[in-house]
Amino acid sequence: MHFALTEEQKMIVETTRSFVENELYPYEAEIERTGHLDMDVIKDVQKKAMEAGLYAANIPEEFGGAGLDTLTWLLYEKELGRANYALHWTGVARPSNILCAGTPEQREKYLEPCVRGEKWDCMAMTEPGAGSDLRGMKATAKQDGDDWIINGTKHFISHADIADFTIVYVATGEEDTPRGKKKLITSFFVDKGTPGYTVRDGYNNVSHRGYTNSILEFDDCRVPKENMLGEVHKGFEVANDWLGATRLQVASTCLGRADRAFQHAVEFAAEREQFGQRIGKFQGVSFKLADMAMEMKAAELLTWEAGWKYDQGTCTDADMAMAKLKATEMLAFVADEAIQIHGGMGVMDELPLERIWRDARIERIWEGTSEIQRHIISRALLRPLGA
Repeated sequence: MHFALTEEQKMIVETTRSFVENELYPYEAEIERTGHLDMDVIKDVQKKAMEAGLYAANIPEEFGGAGLDTLTWLLYEKELGRANYALHWTGVARPSNILCAGTPEQREKYLEPCVRGEKWDCMAMTEPGAGSDLRGMKATAKQDGDDWIINGTKHFISHADIADFTIVYVATGEEDTPRGKKKLITSFFVDKGTPGYTVRDGYNNVSHRGYTNSILEFDDCRVPKENMLGEVHKGFEVANDWLGATRLQVASTCLGRADRAFQHAVEFAAEREQFGQRIGKFQGVSFKLADMAMEMKAAELLTWEAGWKYDQGTCTDADMAMAKLKATEMLAFVADEAIQIHGGMGVMDELPLERIWRDARIERIWEGTSEIQRHIISRALLRPLGA
């Protein structure tokens, strides 16, 4: 098996890391202090990201993006992941790949402006009563002539406050299954400003300051049939075709943050003196560094392998679940150990460690909890045996 990066991949990694360090790091302290990401900052980062060729890098070339293959995209995501999440997600935007699944008219209206940096999208699945159980969602859409009427509430919807439209998933019917009735799900584009569609402030979050979540309310919100994404009752099929690699994206950004925390820990251990010698000489510290390095390598290999397999068409749900599970739990471990090595200074805001530690907590919840990932992995092991 060949593990070396190509020259193009090395160039993308170096370019992205330089951009993150020079253009994103300087804004972090203010965002962490205020919890707010100013639109002027977003526009400044966005302009520079476009000039550097880093904007919409996940979108295929045929639709105006950089067209990175999955593994190269994940290498790029790792470098972006070193910085404050709100900064890199909004300023160096990666529009949802599911926009590519739209009709030519939908791509012209929704995808192309996102690639040009004129619009932002958001995805609305989660509801107050239905988190991991998406089939349990209560929001509905009912057909009325050539329109659909949407009712219900979504929450935890990332950056919906600045998004120009949402892709909302709602129940449009039911089907009988051996385990009882199951909701049939359809997705729709809903533009901000549509009557009956309201975006409300969400919750204060300990993780990812400046990265907002919102509550979306749909009250007899009427959308034309042309706004349906994919076919009726086939919303999850479209999502599975285009959103599968989002778990790998989470894994990759966790790798970047872990690497940043680890480098701080290594440098501190090599420089800090106690009892007449560098603290890295003590096994209590050096063994921590060894364990951190090993866990990071394991998570990285799982993620890169899954990315490579994704492009070969052989990546399974279990492959992606393993990568997401390992990387997110590894980040929590590395962030905690990096703080322990630094002692009291580790939890002070002069360093990014306390932020990385806080930010790590959400990663084991969104895009599928750790428990859901373990369920996916164990199911893949047992189902072939009839269990």
